Amino acid sequence: MEAPRGPERPGPGAVLLPGWLTLDQQQWIVARFREWTAGPVPIRAAKVRGHEMSVRTVCLGWHWQPYRYTREATDVNGERVLPFPDWMVRLGRRALADTGHSDEQVAAYTPDTALANFYDDAARMGMHQDRDEKSLAPIVSLSIGDTCTFRFGNTENRGRPYTDLSLRSGDLFVFGGASRLAYHGVTRVHPSTAPEGCGLDSGRINITMRMTGLSG
Repeated sequence: MEAPRGPERPGPGAVLLPGWLTLDQQQWIVARFREWTAGPVPIRAAKVRGHEMSVRTVCLGWHWQPYRYTREATDVNGERVLPFPDWMVRLGRRALADTGHSDEQVAAYTPDTALANFYDDAARMGMHQDRDEKSLAPIVSLSIGDTCTFRFGNTENRGRPYTDLSLRSGDLFVFGGASRLAYHGVTRVHPSTAPEGCGLDSGRINITMRMTGLSG
């Protein structure tokens, strides 16, 4: 039997809580993900410097495109993205509370955009910083489906030092504070590791909630 996994802290302000979502919660979120991908803006692979990403993304609240946020998906079909749901605000605040943030930080946390990414077996995410937001509030990341190897690095460059973590179905990862602008990426997806009952037979969904600091 596999030993229980405990919290990991790969950097100041960065916390991994294994198994934070129950299987029922994961299945429910996967059903919502399928609704989001049905439109009005379909899931798509964004192009970064002319190269199509291997990860496909659908957005809520604000539409992310390199390197900015817009209300309408001007790089897809021009439609306005779905609104950011209230239940996700509550979930984001609970994530901060469970990772040791203060009552004041929890109350002030009002994420207004989510990037919902789908990884197939071959998908990867290069090392990057999440710096298109005006706000430096923490980022809340949820994983459902196949396990991935997640590389969490430093704030100065894409190289060492970094820590490789296994993000499994139901895991919560929050990074803010001194680690908010840490480089991070996904080096590998491990096929056939999604647990039965999570809502996905294969592939990985990753949802990151953010506060953009934008208005309008």
